[in-house]
Amino acid sequence: MKTRRWIFAVPALIALGAFGGLGRWLWPAPPLPPVPVLTPPGEALRVFHLGHSLVGPDMPHMLAQLAPEGHRWNSQLGSGTNLKQHWEPDLAILDFETTNTAPTFREAREAIGSGDFDAVVLTEMVELRDAIRYFDGADYFHRWADLARSGTPATRLYLYETWHHLDDPAGWETRIAEDLEALWLQGLSGQDSRAAPDRPAYLIPAGQVLAAVVQAAETGEIDGLNSRYDFFAQTPDGAQDMIHFNDFGAYVVALTHYAVLYQKSPVGLPHRLTRADGSPANSLLSDAAQRVQQIVWDRVLAHPRSGIAEAAQAGDGS
Repeated sequence: MKTRRWIFAVPALIALGAFGGLGRWLWPAPPLPPVPVLTPPGEALRVFHLGHSLVGPDMPHMLAQLAPEGHRWNSQLGSGTNLKQHWEPDLAILDFETTNTAPTFREAREAIGSGDFDAVVLTEMVELRDAIRYFDGADYFHRWADLARSGTPATRLYLYETWHHLDDPAGWETRIAEDLEALWLQGLSGQDSRAAPDRPAYLIPAGQVLAAVVQAAETGEIDGLNSRYDFFAQTPDGAQDMIHFNDFGAYVVALTHYAVLYQKSPVGLPHRLTRADGSPANSLLSDAAQRVQQIVWDRVLAHPRSGIAEAAQAGDGS
């Protein structure tokens, strides 16, 4: 009987393994430790962005125009790049030469470990489930975060939550709503949050914000915009790009970064900005920009892992 039970157990174990290493999520993960409340920075920040095309050159450039004078940034990017590819020198990064150019490029391992930056913003590739399952996303997130901590005690760490394809079979809004806790906070950064509760990675909830802005647009609350597609780019052949933002989307994400990094409401910030190449970005109407700015602030305050004092009153964010 013991042998028979073992024989039947083997397929079950294989099936669990084939589930992609996600079997541990069949049981509720323990709550994340609450994040310490941050003090708003007293001056312009030096920020390093590590990621891929959902960072891009335009969003950090817009952030610099929203931020106090003296804001500086560098980055290491790629196309569809995961954190493991950024870490391992023998792994290729797609479009490395075209996405990393002077003066903003700085080699990531050297930069993040240097202690030169006030804030380090990390993001992972999507499909996020694949990043965690096949590319050891949690392990490499922890490695990058620990490298930043080793540079200086003053560096603040941030997790940039993105989103999935608009045509995701499970539904774009559904994935954004369900993935934040299960994948971003538990699956990707939970290991690191438990290892370093006093210096965690704070959340830049861009996916949550973008979903809220899209909902507002589609219910007629944003003058001049009425569809989710208004925030996403078109491909070179004129088709709808299902994941990369256009100028309006980049502006929403830049506002979200500003609100979390500077711990301030973005309401009243400029809405006529330039792209990284110096050309004028498409801009929202004045009333629309103010409405978007308020939605950004409301959604950032809705999550205590942003580190903002008012947000901490909403709970522990776990």
